Parts: sequence; structure tokens; C-alpha cells
Amino acid sequence: MTSTTGSDVSAAAPIPIPRTSTVWPRAEYRGNTTIVLWSDHGRRLGEKPHWRKFTLWEEATRNVLMMTVPGVTRPGERCNRPVSLMDIYPTLLETQGLPAKPGMEGASLMPLLQNPAAAWEYPAVTTFRRNNHSVRGERFRCIRYSDGSGELYDHQDDALEWRNLATDPRYAAVKRDLARRLPDVNAPDSPRSRQGGPPRRRMEF
Repeated sequence: MTSTTGSDVSAAAPIPIPRTSTVWPRAEYRGNTTIVLWSDHGRRLGEKPHWRKFTLWEEATRNVLMMTVPGVTRPGERCNRPVSLMDIYPTLLETQGLPAKPGMEGASLMPLLQNPAAAWEYPAVTTFRRNNHSVRGERFRCIRYSDGSGELYDHQDDALEWRNLATDPRYAAVKRDLARRLPDVNAPDSPRSRQGGPPRRRMEF
């Protein structure tokens, strides 16, 4: 699964941590314990050229997400659907048989945990500062900045996002479809925020 924008999620891969939990080997917990493991997101190392994490591009938003749910997931399976870390909470509610909370954002990943190839209509949405968002579908990433500019990348042919297709009329329908997923509500800036506006982009592509 890919979380925002981006995450490489394994639906039920073996947990690559020697000691995930001290209770896991105990039989009374093994059949009713859900394990979730996720990583920090990535960072730029001078590409485009940009340094550190603070962009809406793939390499800075992608992370790892793994889940093991007794009786649902199977060892070794992987899912390449785009998902978000906001999907973890509704997933845990469903795995524990708890009701969903009204107004909750994110979608339960249970359909993908049951079948990694299941249809999935939810892209991964990432926000960096107010009103700057990216929407990552299975093939395309669409970015909209607070100043009205935007970017569009085709991961089928351009996995490192070097060719901005936002002004190419052949992709107008793709842009419209992904733009439907942009957030309608933006939280106000934090009183302690030192900088607003769009992320600094040192080069345009």
C-alpha cells in the first residue's frame, strides 16, 4: 500500500523486527492481537534540487506500512494500493469490532487486508502547510499549491517525478479526477507557525 502519497504497504508481510512485542509469542494473545508497523516518511537528498523532507513529491511522502490481523492477513502478501496513515485508525476500529466515529477521516483497510488486489477508490492525500496538497492515485500524483500552481506526474513512465504534465491538455481529465479528492476544508495556521504559504520550490519542472 502506498501512503502519502505515498507508502509501500505490505498487507501481511513478516514483521522485520526481531522482537515486535514481548507478548506476541504467548498463545493467549497470538490469535487476537493486531500488529501495525509504519515508518517515518522519506526525504530528498538533493534531487530537483531539494534537501530534507518538506515537499509533496513522492520520495518525501512515501513510507512503509505493515499490518498483521489474525484470521485476515496471510504471510508474504503485499498490496500496492495507495493508502494513508489516516486509514490506520478506522482499520483498527473494524478489526476490533468497534463502531466507526462520525466525521472520521480515512477509510478502513480491511478490504485490502482481506484481498490485496481488491478494488480501492481512495487515493492517498498529503498536506504540507495550509492549502498545499498532493493526491496520489495508483498511477498519477497531482499536487495543488496555495498559490494556484500545480504539478502532475505519471508514475507509470516517470517514477521519480521529473516531468510535470500539469499543462499537458492530454491529461486534463486525469487532473480533474484527482482534484476531486483535494480537501474542501483547510485548518487555520497554527499560532506558532513560523511560515505559511506554499512550500519553497527551488526549481520548476
